Amino acid sequence: MAASEETLGALHEAVASNLLKKILAGTATGPEISSAIKMLKDNDIQAIPTPSNHLGNLAKSLPDFDTEEEKLHARH
Repeated sequence: MAASEETLGALHEAVASNLLKKILAGTATGPEISSAIKMLKDNDIQAIPTPSNHLGNLAKSLPDFDTEEEKLHARH
């Protein structure tokens, strides 16, 4: 007998809540973080960087890796 949609939803919520608590507490293991990432991917959850969110701030803080050679090629 297959589990009901309600049961599967409750399981999904419990797993997500447990993973989130561990990640926020800094106690998540590598495999648990990987499971959380996979869960996000499997559910088509994406983050879009914007000037006002954490992902956008992270992107702004990264160095520019363009080399002078790449810049010269881009002009031609």
